[in-house]
Order: sequence, then structure tokens, then C-alpha cells
Amino acid sequence: MKAAVYHITNEITQDQVEAGRLQEVYDISIEAGKKVSLPSAFDSDVRSDVIRKAVRVSRANRRQAYGSKQQKGKKRPMPGMRHSVEWWGKGRGVSRIMRKTGQRTGAQNPHTRGGRRAHGPKVEKDWSMSMNATERRLARDSALAATTDRDMVSARGHRFHEEIDTLPLIIGDYTEVRDEGEESMDIEVFSLEHATRKLVAILESLGLGDDLQRARNGRKVRAGKGKMRGRRHRTPKSVLVVVSQKSGLAKAGGNIPGVDVVAVKDLSAEDLAPGGDVGRLTVFTKKAVEELA
Repeated sequence: MKAAVYHITNEITQDQVEAGRLQEVYDISIEAGKKVSLPSAFDSDVRSDVIRKAVRVSRANRRQAYGSKQQKGKKRPMPGMRHSVEWWGKGRGVSRIMRKTGQRTGAQNPHTRGGRRAHGPKVEKDWSMSMNATERRLARDSALAATTDRDMVSARGHRFHEEIDTLPLIIGDYTEVRDEGEESMDIEVFSLEHATRKLVAILESLGLGDDLQRARNGRKVRAGKGKMRGRRHRTPKSVLVVVSQKSGLAKAGGNIPGVDVVAVKDLSAEDLAPGGDVGRLTVFTKKAVEELA
């Protein structure tokens, strides 16, 4: 399988937006270069079952241990044990459970209102799962193969320009043209000055602007108590950018909703198929493809 490498030229000019304030304007042109052969991993069979298993294992190994508060005497009681209770003793024709002082109401037992849990979660429980290295590699290769299928990528909800005939997209040389002249640089380590705006403009010029807008508009308040625990918003997954090393490009994509930047050595099935749903819209750098081979 072969895919074209797209070379990017960014013509930068300055426009005055307010009195004395200038803003950079980007005019990006894309040129399709020579086609390169993709690694054999992109020709693998799509095994959704193996991919889902790999994602489940990855999420299980990140799971944080939790448990109920332990009972430490009367001064630090666990939930469900914070009552003043007494025992009636035997021979009254009622169950021998603890009851609130001066009342008939049962307390503290698992079957009473407001009582403790019978078998609460334990901190020492091991949530981790294991997976063979060969099977893990098979899941990654299957997820890579799914990124080349336009129908799978569209079925996952991604939006891209109709003129894009082959996936994934591969970007190569990057050139900035200013009044002082032009400068060619590595796309992965380009200048951090206005880097996020430059990356958004590059992705839009590649025909992925609709997917960025989909992720931006799809940011919603999370249902449930997660909104009170540092996970207030839920953002749809958008473009995945795969690089050979995390540098300027990785920092540029950090603030774009839904966009993830990952190095080849850290690439996993969960990055390529979040939630186990195959067919993520992916952009590779030329160096990343060469390193993947």
C-alpha cells in the first residue's frame, strides 16, 4: 500500500487588527509529493475483538484502587456506623441487632436503613489485566489497518474533505515564507511561536477543519459525579497526530480540543481506537512512518 506525502508551505503576513496591534495571517498551500510505501502493519486484518481486548486491558491497568473508609474505633467510625446504639439483649421476641439509643429503629447492620455496606470495595483489590506482547502488537497493527479505511473512519463519526481519497495523511517538508525570505524546517520541531494557530491552520488546509469543529462543538458537561472530580467536560476524540519524537508539534497540539499527539514508540491500540471503536482519523509525519517500518 502506498500513500502520498504532502509538503506544506506557509506564507506568513501581518495584518493590523487594532491600533498598533498586528496579527499573523497564514496562507497555507499543500503540494502532494512522491508516494511512499506504508509498512506491512497497514495491510493487517482488522480484528475488532483483539482491539477491544487491548483497550480494556489498557484501561484496567490505569484504574486507581479505591475502597471504603476503615473502622477505627468510636472516634473515627466508618460510614454507616455513626450512630449512638444499644443492644436490647435476648428474650424480647425481636432480632438481636443494634438499635438506636432510646428507639426501636435498627442501625449499623447492612440490612438496616443508613447501615454499613455488607462487603464494600477493598483497596487491596488488584484491577490489573495482562496481555501477551504478540497479541498487543496484533491489536496495534489491526488498529493501524483500520485507519486506512475511509468507510470505517467515517462510520466512527469523523468528518474530512471529500477530495481526500487515501488515508492516513502523511505530512513531510514544512516551509515558512516571510518578507525576510523562506525557511525550511522539520515539521516536528518547528518554532513554538503561535504554534497552536499554525497547527490548526495546517490541519484545516489538509481538509480536516470540519472534524476539529465537531470536537470543539461537542464538548459537553459530563453526566454523573465525575464533573465534581476534575473531569467536568467530555470532549470527542478528533485527529490523532503520530510523530517520531515529541517536540514542538506535540506542544502545539496540546491545546486543541480532541487532538492527541503521540510518539511512535508509545503508539497503542487505544490511541488508534479510543473506547475500542476502530477507525480514528490519523495524520502521520514522514519520519514517524519511516520509524514505524
